Amino acid sequence: MRRLPKTDANLSNKPVDGMRIIRRVAHYMWPVGQTSMRVRVVAAIGILLVAKLVAVGTPLLYSQAVDILSPEGLTGGSFLALGAVGLTLAYGLARLGNTGFQQLRDVIFAPVGQRALRRLAIETFTHIHRLSLRYHITRKTGGLSRIIERGVKGVDFLLRFLLFNMGPLLLELLMIAGVLFVLFDVWYLVVVVVTISAYVWFTFAITEWRVKIRREMNKQDTDANQKAIDSLLNFETVKYFGAEAWEADRYDSSMAKYETAALRTSYSLAFLNFGQALIITAGLVLVMVMAAIGVQRGDLSVGDFVMVNSYMIQITMPLNFLGTVYREIRQALIDMGDMFDLLDQAPEVVDRPNAARLNVSGGQIEFDQVSFAYEAARPILQGLSLTVPAGQTVAVVGSSGAGKSTIGRLLFRFYDVTGGAVRIDGQDIRDVTQVSLHQQIGVVPQDTVLFNDTIRYNIAYGRPEAGEAEIIAAAKAAKIHDFIASLPQGYDTQVGERGLKLSGGEKQRVGIARTILKNPPILILDEATSALDTETERRIQAELRAMGQGRTVITIAHRLSTIVDADQIVVLEAGVVVEAGRHDALLAQGGRYAALWQRQAAEEAA
Repeated sequence: MRRLPKTDANLSNKPVDGMRIIRRVAHYMWPVGQTSMRVRVVAAIGILLVAKLVAVGTPLLYSQAVDILSPEGLTGGSFLALGAVGLTLAYGLARLGNTGFQQLRDVIFAPVGQRALRRLAIETFTHIHRLSLRYHITRKTGGLSRIIERGVKGVDFLLRFLLFNMGPLLLELLMIAGVLFVLFDVWYLVVVVVTISAYVWFTFAITEWRVKIRREMNKQDTDANQKAIDSLLNFETVKYFGAEAWEADRYDSSMAKYETAALRTSYSLAFLNFGQALIITAGLVLVMVMAAIGVQRGDLSVGDFVMVNSYMIQITMPLNFLGTVYREIRQALIDMGDMFDLLDQAPEVVDRPNAARLNVSGGQIEFDQVSFAYEAARPILQGLSLTVPAGQTVAVVGSSGAGKSTIGRLLFRFYDVTGGAVRIDGQDIRDVTQVSLHQQIGVVPQDTVLFNDTIRYNIAYGRPEAGEAEIIAAAKAAKIHDFIASLPQGYDTQVGERGLKLSGGEKQRVGIARTILKNPPILILDEATSALDTETERRIQAELRAMGQGRTVITIAHRLSTIVDADQIVVLEAGVVVEAGRHDALLAQGGRYAALWQRQAAEEAA
């Protein structure tokens, strides 16, 4: 299969290697080590061959039935010995058998197809979670979901149509061509071959033209979908600014462009259908005229005339869908190419070969001359050295862009350092498995995002195997049990999309509860209360301090009043530590920390 220009895709202009994609899909259709699935594939293909043999033989029975019922009352021949009724019954059984074999084929093959889709879906889903944070924050969620949706649909379409429609159609055409050559004149075969060739050429040529039109339609479809998702995810912001009409206009603008492209697609489809009908009708009429002349000359019987007509209809009916099937297969290959490109996207952060599990004995954290940049031209951390003793709380403060949140991301290994090393109890985190690292670290972010499920589910997310008593204990420790108990549905209360049914403080407490349930030896509090009001912040701060007892804690703080009790405060500026010490000592120095403290105090007083 030739390489397809990527004219109908939305992501890149690279050509798509159709054979490479089909080979990738074949891997899922012929699974290694699954004998039962392979047996099903072989059985389905065998039944498919039987069904096509029955389909090609059916017009022969119809022809003989017509001959025996014709005024001439032809005699002789093994078929005619069955009699008119017998031939009619045989014809009916053949038609029923053809349909039955096709359905049996689908039943046998269905588990193979569904297993392939399931394997591909879970492989894609798992791979997406392995990709780096950098990849996810630079991609649009709507566009990413569209890749997966279209890719899986493409595989499903390819399995159904390429394997069980296009392949069998080609086989049936070859069989019918053989019958026409043997039972009739070679010119019948020539007319059929020319008709089919002209039909295929016309269909492919027009479809290629239509594909270019569909490119714009798909582009506007994706744009409208992205605008809709973006608007719904920012539902509150839209309401705050009274921008419903603005969002509707943006969406309608994309839909208007989609409408224009869709109409051009419909008009081109009408032209395609008419041209196909013209070619098929011309070929059909020519063959029927040849057969009629043969009957008049006495070379053919009326049954032969009917048989030729049956074969032509049998050929042309599937061909009516060739344009659609070709375009869809072409589009499916392109969509699957996008999905396989996603699967081929290498994760930025990977485990080293034979990486060991992280062994946390105390929880000491060390940043040793760490350098890091999200972009090469804009360094964030420059030779940062910082040690967090086991069991102590170290607060990191500084102005925006100083690199505070980057410290937490590097410790959790969302990114790898570009220089230096990050160690936990002397172990370089690049030498241990990511799973074991993540198990030992709990994170309470600035904005806790909840799953659209129950409060119980969101708390239990910290440790899914936890029992009801443990979930309630974690909720009590986070001072949210009484609130949950006051709700009509208690722990079964649905929190809504991203937890929108709960207030900021309630969401934060649920986030604290699930981190308590996880019970990690290391905590990262990434501005965990900066988005809350002062009263709620004070209540949650007490809970956070209690949660940090006996653990190593890195607190990334915005409000300095929340970290005055920290064992050590580190002031970060331009990616380096400029001051470090306890609260009172830093104030006495009158340096950068003291200036930050005075500024915030003045702002709060104002």
